[in-house]
Amino acid sequence: MASEPEYVPQTTTQPTLSDLLTIEPSASIFYSYARELEMSTMLSDKDAKLTLFVPTNKAVMSLARKPHQGPEANVEIELSEEQFHNRAKKHVERWVSAHIVPEYPLSFDSNEHATLLDEKSISFKPMSAKVGGHGAEWSRVTLDNGANIVSKKEGLNGDLYLIDGTILLD
Repeated sequence: MASEPEYVPQTTTQPTLSDLLTIEPSASIFYSYARELEMSTMLSDKDAKLTLFVPTNKAVMSLARKPHQGPEANVEIELSEEQFHNRAKKHVERWVSAHIVPEYPLSFDSNEHATLLDEKSISFKPMSAKVGGHGAEWSRVTLDNGANIVSKKEGLNGDLYLIDGTILLD
């Protein structure tokens, strides 16, 4: 009788972005949206090189329209449950993609950095020394939409930056 191969758990010296999102309580809403998508596998891929700009729960809750709702429609149309689900998933995928830059490490220069969302990029503006121009490079810039980076976590496959706003889709 053949013996079963011995189970050997995979271990790493550093957590992946997926691990960091799992243990970061202020990012739980973003991660619950991201986990619904196929692209979430890249968050645990040790070979991926990503930079995440993750809105805090407070930033997501303050949105007038939540990520699954998408932009407001001018015309009301009736949708089947399946159509509604597919549309909501598409909105979530666009929103999550706008918060992921397939680049690591990331330079906080004034250049634009493409996100996973087609034709969407982000850039950074330096803060004045009076406002908060001291400390790590990431703490001395705001995103182009005015969102501040409030903290940084380093993962095996990239960096996770918590932001106090969201990346705008338009």
